[in-house]
Amino acid sequence: MDFKKLKPQFGVLTVILLVTIAVLIAADLVTKYLEEQYVWHATIIPNFIEIKSGIHNPGCAFSFLDDNPQIGQPLLITVTFILLAVMIFGFIFMPNRFVALKVAVSLIIAGAIGNLVDRLSFWYVRDWFGLNMFGTLAYCNFADFWIVIGAVLAVLDLMFLNEWAVFPLTKAAKAAQAARKEEEKRQETVAAKENNVIPSAAEEPENTVQTENDDEKS
Repeated sequence: MDFKKLKPQFGVLTVILLVTIAVLIAADLVTKYLEEQYVWHATIIPNFIEIKSGIHNPGCAFSFLDDNPQIGQPLLITVTFILLAVMIFGFIFMPNRFVALKVAVSLIIAGAIGNLVDRLSFWYVRDWFGLNMFGTLAYCNFADFWIVIGAVLAVLDLMFLNEWAVFPLTKAAKAAQAARKEEEKRQETVAAKENNVIPSAAEEPENTVQTENDDEKS
């Protein structure tokens, strides 16, 4: 990749997504504050979905990696900063035509910042939404949902929707890939012609000199 060709991509989409990121972070932090203040407790679907205050998760999404917070939290904080650096770089320099992927990155950034605020402030993440996963209630928050939704959207886009998709399903993706292949073929043809012309031009003076020498000998 030629990093000199990278340029920041700003426009209406970027502004909308920046506002969206701020709103999503606020929604996560406000709900965490409210569940602590008002002690939420409700069963939405028995043994499947419930809301419960006071769940402190020293691990990551859906209570994973919560067995050893002394190791888990520093590791998660470090990984989060690295992830954010990569995501923010991608968000800034990604062309605005990659709408779905840029939305996905925005969701991941919002979720990562929401939980990072908790980890830096409390050394744990405040969870309140219980969801039955594989027979056990795992607790999470809005930030976890933003990350999961963003990750799923990114995978779907890169697999099926994007112009670089592995298995393009949309007309736009197929057309973009076909156009790129045609351009690659055109460049290969031009390069091949240039490679054929340059040696001929280089050999011509030698042939001329040889012919002149033969004439002199005659």
